[in-house]
Amino acid sequence: MATKKRVVVGMSGGVDSSVTAWLLKEQGYEVIGLFMKNWEDDDDSEYCSTRQDWLDAASVADVVGVDIEAVNFAAEYKDRVFAEFLREYSAGRTPNPDVLCNAEIKFKAFLDHAMSLGAEFIATGHYARVRESNGEFQLLKGLDASKDQSYFLHRLNQAQLSKTLFPLGEMPKTEVRDIAHRIGLSNAAKKDSTGICFIGERPFRDFLNQYLPTHKGPMKTLDGRLVGEHIGLSFYTLGQRKGIGIGGDKKGNGEPWFAVHKDLTSNTLYVAQGHDHPALRSTHLAAENISWVAGHAPHNTHIAAKTRYRQSDSACVLSVSDDGFSLEFPDAQWAVTPGQSAVLYDGDVCLGGGIIHGANPDLSPLK
Repeated sequence: MATKKRVVVGMSGGVDSSVTAWLLKEQGYEVIGLFMKNWEDDDDSEYCSTRQDWLDAASVADVVGVDIEAVNFAAEYKDRVFAEFLREYSAGRTPNPDVLCNAEIKFKAFLDHAMSLGAEFIATGHYARVRESNGEFQLLKGLDASKDQSYFLHRLNQAQLSKTLFPLGEMPKTEVRDIAHRIGLSNAAKKDSTGICFIGERPFRDFLNQYLPTHKGPMKTLDGRLVGEHIGLSFYTLGQRKGIGIGGDKKGNGEPWFAVHKDLTSNTLYVAQGHDHPALRSTHLAAENISWVAGHAPHNTHIAAKTRYRQSDSACVLSVSDDGFSLEFPDAQWAVTPGQSAVLYDGDVCLGGGIIHGANPDLSPLK
């Protein structure tokens, strides 16, 4: 009898990774569960669910009938993900740490550890798919469009994808929960995690305050009128509406206020009224620190892109240079934000992406 192929599953204590482990066992793999502990600074706080997550993961492993071990990647996480996260915020940008966490921890540190355990594959509960075509591994969107997570996985390369299984990629989330209930998993009704991978459900402002010095400063309209005070530029992202804190401004037009520009030199936050204000719309962006799933830029330049996760694909034209790429959009994109990822698609195939560092919103009359 042929030996079973060994797969190490990243088990987080959530329903997706739990069902992933069960599915793979049903498919005949030898499954080992691995729980990753990535954060230690204040893991005894009320907001950190690490202990409960570990208990949930261990309980599920018991029901599914797989061995599970915990591995501590907190040092790697601090060096590779958190330090970059703070650097980006300090520079006035808004990073996406989940993208970095996948590239540096889940599919690097975790993959290396799994290979040391003699695994042929790793698997996670992400809603995405891998397909081999003519010797090349492609990253595809998950079939459940409302849960597709390829955006966060766009920095994966050929070596990583060749060793990765995404069993949930072909399934709707409702079916995953149904399976969890049917096989009696204790976490079947557990709500999806919404927090940034290391912040969890902590209040973001309090968390960032521990690590970054922040300075209050003026909040102005683009024509220079003072309308309030901001609490620190790091706490605002372009397009942000909540927490701006401008009440009924007599000279305003009654529409909601949005953050539209951050000037680090003068520590000024610029705001404008209206969701469709020209300062929130761009037809061009430039990206750096780029990554191609295939290992090279796509041949097709008429593609589609997402400039933020919860967004439908937008048609664009790609131009690639030695140090990055630029995109031209026929339809203006809303609140293109430096630090976020621009992720490129050709239909369901995720081509890769880069970190946005510039766009062309109309900030007039600002000089």
